[in-house]
Amino acid sequence: MTDFFANFLNPEKRLFVGYLISAAFIAIIWIRMVQKKPLANIVSGFFNSNIWFSKSAIADYKLMVFNQFFIKLLAPILVGQLALTLFVFENMHLLFSRPSTSIPVWMVMLIFTSVLFILDDFSRYLLHRLMHRIPLLWRFHKAHHSATNLTPLTVLRTHPIEAVLFSLRAVIVHSLCLGVCFFFFAGSVSLIEIFGSSMFVVIFHSLGSNLRHSHVNLSYWNWLEKIIVSPAQHQIHHSINPKHYDSNFGAILAIWDNLGDSCIVSEKNQEIKFGLKGQSEKAHNLKNLIIGS
Repeated sequence: MTDFFANFLNPEKRLFVGYLISAAFIAIIWIRMVQKKPLANIVSGFFNSNIWFSKSAIADYKLMVFNQFFIKLLAPILVGQLALTLFVFENMHLLFSRPSTSIPVWMVMLIFTSVLFILDDFSRYLLHRLMHRIPLLWRFHKAHHSATNLTPLTVLRTHPIEAVLFSLRAVIVHSLCLGVCFFFFAGSVSLIEIFGSSMFVVIFHSLGSNLRHSHVNLSYWNWLEKIIVSPAQHQIHHSINPKHYDSNFGAILAIWDNLGDSCIVSEKNQEIKFGLKGQSEKAHNLKNLIIGS
């Protein structure tokens, strides 16, 4: 249960209460300026019971709780980041001679923070794309896409196997970056942090990342959406419309989708229906989400 509340209290998590509040303020400003809705209607819409207590949302909550226990059971047998970092660090000595560098600490921090951000984002994009392209992986990933109402908590609506795969991805990428950077830059390796979290993570989540799983159609300029994935673009990714299939796999950067010819920019006042084509109400059943229908 402590792990569950950590989602809302840890600045490294997207659902950190500070990021939820910032997303709410951004949504209020956006809807008020673009859609010209009265403030009272906007606020009441945030607490719409038809969304938060829909069958889709309740399925989000059930799967979220189930995964907390599932990951905890598997934790002892999963590869640890420290062990893998040491493995990478030690094996670097077999491949290279350790250099002596005199790079300023601030530059080492900037290099490490930037490289980790880019590799982490690319690996998310790559695994996400594979989740859609490989039939076996899609059987796991479709649990996330079966959501018909999107809320910030939908980010945790993942099949337990998918949750494990993305956790392993994070461990591998972080360990690789740490091991290599420790080898080249010794003990001066550390992140540039804000509130104890990577500055890129804090900036990204503070600018409304939680609106990606919502009905708030927040879009950017077309040129910017070819660089950074907007909430509206991620909603396109969840669209039931066939013309939106296999698009916008990126987590933060849309550059990968541009290179992979899978970038679709948002349209003004776009109306999107979420879910899977032809799915039944049983799609929100916890058993079907885990075992499949």
